[in-house]
Amino acid sequence: MPLIQVQMFSGRTSEQKRNLVRALTDAFVQTAGSTPDAVDVILTDVEKSDWAQGGELFSDKTPAG
Repeated sequence: MPLIQVQMFSGRTSEQKRNLVRALTDAFVQTAGSTPDAVDVILTDVEKSDWAQGGELFSDKTPAG
């Protein structure tokens, strides 16, 4: 069974997550020839203070960063 894991910043609504899961599942089915029931998706919300890039926490970056 295919498993899609998505790590993203917290703050998306349940509706956004539903739409994302649906789109990811549909894309996998269309490109890999699976069935929707076989596709698992795990969404992990991560706080900006728990994610860094270039040695700097995203929570410390300016809004434009």
